[in-house]
Amino acid sequence: MFLQFLFISSAVLTVSCALGVLMVKNIMHSCVFLLGSLMGIAGLYATLGADFVAITQIMVYVGGVVILMLFAVMLTGGNDFVSRAQNLLGLPASMGNKWTYAIGLLVGVVFLLTNIQLIRGLTKALPVKTITNEFPSTVTQIGHLLVKDHVLAFEMSSVLLLGALVGAAIIARPRKQN
Repeated sequence: MFLQFLFISSAVLTVSCALGVLMVKNIMHSCVFLLGSLMGIAGLYATLGADFVAITQIMVYVGGVVILMLFAVMLTGGNDFVSRAQNLLGLPASMGNKWTYAIGLLVGVVFLLTNIQLIRGLTKALPVKTITNEFPSTVTQIGHLLVKDHVLAFEMSSVLLLGALVGAAIIARPRKQN
């Protein structure tokens, strides 16, 4: 019952926020909807028993959306986010309307349910026999595979990422004017 509720709420959150990304014109609202959509995908991963992928989804992609918001504010100047009605009436910036509160509530519920499912999966790895879960934790299995069987690919990807970082630094450095 819990997994079905988590799946349905995650699916609704993912689809509705993906549609929100497509429909809104404000880049900040689009980033917030993208945040909700990625959070819903993490909830879907949690229902599949892929706790490592769900945590990675939250840490990498949801964290990346926050960085995307910062870049959006920096690149656009950050002062175009006041509506015409607020300018005409001299109103302070509002914190949202009923739709943003509803989406925020749905994101909060999915986040809470995802964390409950992930904690259930992590406590399954403990030797306590009273806890039951459909899916065992995959974190230890992935860790062993990365360190033992796939260490060469893991190290090659780190060298590749280091090369990309050095290349980006070289491209971004200022040129000297002669």
